[in-house]
Amino acid sequence: MITAFVHIKTDTSSIPESAQQIAAIEGISEVYSVTGDWDLIAIAKVSKHEDLADVIADRLSKVPAVVHTTTHIAFRSYSKEDLDEAFSMGFDG
Repeated sequence: MITAFVHIKTDTSSIPESAQQIAAIEGISEVYSVTGDWDLIAIAKVSKHEDLADVIADRLSKVPAVVHTTTHIAFRSYSKEDLDEAFSMGFDG
């Protein structure tokens, strides 16, 4: 599974509507309204890198109020669940 975090600037008058449209895109698992330099952060989860182009460039970026995006692809996950499972299997770090 490939996970990417997409930072999104939108027309500020359309943040909730944009978030709903983005959340409806297949391959987007979550969308957050955030403070700071970005209006939204979406989490994309796809099975292969090629699918990111479809989800982000071809669909998310074409939501009408989206002005700019920056995408960060995750290398590795360090969630508590992943770490607990690794340690229970004898992983030493």
